[in-house]
Amino acid sequence: MKILIYGLNYAPELSGTGKYTAEMAQMLAECGHEVRVVCAPPYYPEWKVAEGYSMWRYGRDTLRGVRIWRAPLWVPSQPSGLKRMVHLASFALASLPLLARQIAWRPGAVMLIAPTMACAPGALALARVTGAKAWLHIQDYEVDAAFDLGLLKSGRAARLAYWIERLVLKRFDVVSSISNQMVGRAVSKGVDASKTEFLPNWVDTRDIFPLGRVSEYREALGIPASNTVVLYSGNMGAKQGIETLAQAAASLASRDDISFVFCGNGAARDDLVKRCEGLRNCRFLPLQPASSLNELLNVADIHVLPQRSDAADLVMPSKLTGMLASGGAVIAMARAGTALYEAVANNGVTVLPEDTPALVEAIAMLAGDTARRAAIGAAGRRYAETMLSPLSTLLTLDTRLALLTGDDATAAKPVAAPLTNAPILPARVEESEVE
Repeated sequence: MKILIYGLNYAPELSGTGKYTAEMAQMLAECGHEVRVVCAPPYYPEWKVAEGYSMWRYGRDTLRGVRIWRAPLWVPSQPSGLKRMVHLASFALASLPLLARQIAWRPGAVMLIAPTMACAPGALALARVTGAKAWLHIQDYEVDAAFDLGLLKSGRAARLAYWIERLVLKRFDVVSSISNQMVGRAVSKGVDASKTEFLPNWVDTRDIFPLGRVSEYREALGIPASNTVVLYSGNMGAKQGIETLAQAAASLASRDDISFVFCGNGAARDDLVKRCEGLRNCRFLPLQPASSLNELLNVADIHVLPQRSDAADLVMPSKLTGMLASGGAVIAMARAGTALYEAVANNGVTVLPEDTPALVEAIAMLAGDTARRAAIGAAGRRYAETMLSPLSTLLTLDTRLALLTGDDATAAKPVAAPLTNAPILPARVEESEVE
């Protein structure tokens, strides 16, 4: 089957939506589908276009058998609500000529990855012109997040945005998302339940696993062997609520046996660094290469996953999969009934979002109980092995595509899970040209 994947983020971005979109495309290609991608140049989470790519020119490359067309876009160095809207709109408009190029190819399915919903009209138009089926996969409810997190505040704008969103959602043949709660939100926005699909993110437990030895990062960071390491690794943005981590580190500054490691980039990183000034128990790393991910995750005795209460079911943190697979104990800030809570409740420790005293108490408790840390880490590892398999998600996707398009060839299932975390990231450009 010919499948066009259309989305803002893609490899060689190391985290978030770009990582999973690239792995999805790779898996589909390895199953024998002909896959093309229309996306932007890599810029996230640094909010800076990566070296070797252009903000202003069209480009093309090929990664792991997937042909990729890249549209220019404006990337603000300091994103705000209005700037983000212009940023998303610039990609939606600039990518239209690339969508038009795909008409002659006649894809059987057009899959839009959200964010960004600004690209929905183009995706739907291409599907209708070519007779393809239109699939929307939601990694993030950007409209809800923009208003609930205060990035946009106009009541009139909210009503208009939600009306447009509902109108667009109902026109896709399939709407999928990464948690049951996020699928339910699509239904509440008017999508017929029969058109929805639960398509969770995944982790390849052959690539992320407990090392069984001390991570090389501990020595590199100068952390004593006897210390308990608390790690946050991933995007540092508005939805993460990472300011609670600075507060927790400050509260535990008198504990010489607890060290915090913060790894990643994003709009809120500078603020986190400033909040931690003078705290000797804190160490910072930039986003690390994919080849070092397992070594990095294994430096953690405790993984922390903060979350703002008003973002509870707008996103399902993609970083959770690696945390669980690594075998370290996980503390997540989540309310009962949310997707994050359900994933962690029996496989880690949960505290309420933005409840810094509870987070501090949980860290101190696990730091003093090696046996409980080990038991919690083992439970998380078992959950990753049984519930977060890339093969499971791929089979769901492949089967639904077969039903959607009537393509019997699509029903041929893979016999083994592709190596999704084998180093597609950072990506190797096999072919490059500007058009």
